[in-house]
Amino acid sequence: MKLRPLSRLPLGILMLPVGTLLPAADHVLKVTPQTIAWGYYWSAAKPVLTVRSGDTVEIQTVSGNPERLEQAGLPAAQVPPVLRILYKEIPQSERGPGGHLLTGPVAIEGAEPGDVLEVRIREIRMDVPFAFNSFRKGAGFLPDEFEGTRTKIIPLDRSRKVGTFAPGIEVPLKPFFGSMGVAPPEAAGKVNSAPPGIHAGNLDNKELVAGTTLFIPVHARGALFEVGDGHAGMGNGEVDITAMETSLTGVFQFVLHKDMHLKWPRAETPTHWITMGLDPDLTEATKIAVHETLDFLMNEKQLTREDAYMLASVAVDFDITQLVDGTKGVHGMIPKSIFKNSK
Repeated sequence: MKLRPLSRLPLGILMLPVGTLLPAADHVLKVTPQTIAWGYYWSAAKPVLTVRSGDTVEIQTVSGNPERLEQAGLPAAQVPPVLRILYKEIPQSERGPGGHLLTGPVAIEGAEPGDVLEVRIREIRMDVPFAFNSFRKGAGFLPDEFEGTRTKIIPLDRSRKVGTFAPGIEVPLKPFFGSMGVAPPEAAGKVNSAPPGIHAGNLDNKELVAGTTLFIPVHARGALFEVGDGHAGMGNGEVDITAMETSLTGVFQFVLHKDMHLKWPRAETPTHWITMGLDPDLTEATKIAVHETLDFLMNEKQLTREDAYMLASVAVDFDITQLVDGTKGVHGMIPKSIFKNSK
């Protein structure tokens, strides 16, 4: 599989001068009760929008439970009105098995199982002046060490790009979508939105900011892309089970590849190629990420398997992505700078 360097992509947002206005997207997808897939990825889901390869789509997402946000101290006027509409109009029978509010699915014309969907993340906008973080007993990496449930509202200064966690504590804002994925294979049925997998989904990979690209193997006709779980920022591991949860709008360009073949999602930033491993066992997830790295180095950089293994040890960082989604994540950061004349 050939990952195209972002420096050669005309739409790589990180390459644009500050203040540059991007052209309008070909399509706009707003949040409504009809455009939300509540807590699932599913090959039988009906597309809410169909686009062609190469098209750009502006997609709105939302996060949060209106009642819980107000209980945590968020002024009622700051709760996005569409959140109240979703909780009022989407029946319980159409929710789950997961809890994420995902916008979509978007079908890509001609996508078939065995293809690869390239998702260029051109732009990410923070839509509200707050984020929130929550934990609850029985969840997170330390499920039995904290009692009850707690939610903290984190004011966002979007001009300065910082969130005020507490007096004297400011967290840099690096917005990304925790969940971006396609439908799983038909045999998997309606898949819970919480665990990531071969369909990508709830990767919670904070490297996937504006200007990066995600490559996802296609498993169902149309691919059926969904996005949500907006984060203003996150620490690797996401140990209490949430990040700085917020509502984001993204602009994506979808490019369909018939000549690529992947087992697992991969990604690319201006400085790194990223391999991924996902498994309920952290050791197994790491093994998958290492094997994916060897595969990349052998096929893309023509190294022997032995040299690929050694290079992975001396130059590639294997980072914990998240520890709390049931299926754990590890990603390998392969620096482009180590390859002479490589972009």
